[in-house]
Amino acid sequence: MPEDAPGNPGAARSAASPARQAAVYRTVREMQAKLHRWAGDDPSRRFGDLFNLVYDPDFLAEAWLRVKGNAGSRTPGIDGATVADIENRIGVGTFLEEIRGLLKAGEFRPVPVRQVMIPKKSGKLRKLGINTVADRVVQAALKLVLEPIFEADFQPCSYGFRPNRRAHDAIAEIQFYATHGYEWVLEADIRACFDEIGHVAVMDRLRARITDKRVCALVKAFLKAGVMTADGEQEESYTGTPQGGILSPLLANIALSALDDQFMRQWQAQMGTDGQRRKRRRNGLGNWRLIRYADLCRPRHKSAYADIRVMPTGLLDGPPGGRDVVLSAA
Repeated sequence: MPEDAPGNPGAARSAASPARQAAVYRTVREMQAKLHRWAGDDPSRRFGDLFNLVYDPDFLAEAWLRVKGNAGSRTPGIDGATVADIENRIGVGTFLEEIRGLLKAGEFRPVPVRQVMIPKKSGKLRKLGINTVADRVVQAALKLVLEPIFEADFQPCSYGFRPNRRAHDAIAEIQFYATHGYEWVLEADIRACFDEIGHVAVMDRLRARITDKRVCALVKAFLKAGVMTADGEQEESYTGTPQGGILSPLLANIALSALDDQFMRQWQAQMGTDGQRRKRRRNGLGNWRLIRYADLCRPRHKSAYADIRVMPTGLLDGPPGGRDVVLSAA
């Protein structure tokens, strides 16, 4: 990593002043901006020596603030401890120093997530994995380091779980194409996405950018940490990343970026200009554009583009020849 990467400034404090919190935020954001710039300037660059940032006191302090500010801060993992418990019994400074010491010594070990079943509107149940607060803080620190790098790689057609991108932005793009010659919206749902993500595939895409073996090993350890069911039985994790984990949305986007890349390569090569799209129409071929969001988009915002014709699910071969399609993947 370039020499202007920061070291380990300032120890975390249990009751940081607003000025201290602002300074921590500023330091982390400056480093994130550098990581994002380096990744964007050189798409082939591979990043090593990142682990020192994961256990950097400022990154851990910012990770703590994000965990504390999350709606799930009052929900314990398998150890029964909440954010408030740690503040009142241990103290934030001591807690973060313990985590930092374990990470620095290579002794930090993620523990199984506590699995709860959440009812869905369909009547089915969704698995939710609740990490311990310590695991959440480390995942948040990992995300602070990894996200700016992979954000430089993600395609503009991807909207879910990304900074400064909302479901309404995805809908606005669908509406834009619907008023520019595209006649169909084909909705698709990635079934059990978080449950079925292949560990080998996501780790391969992670290692394509990250050469720091300690960072990769820590991510893999979270993937393999396992699950503690409501019956108290521990289950191994062979696929998937727990829905509810702080790092899980980023890992899902890293895995699904393979899909985005494939679609965008075809778009740019065959449909990137008005001339190319007109030629395809003359030859009886349709044009398409992928817009991908997380599974929360479809049921919540479907009515926003209800005036556009939605292709029946059974029409697997696409619309009649020469029609243009917006592929809305949720």
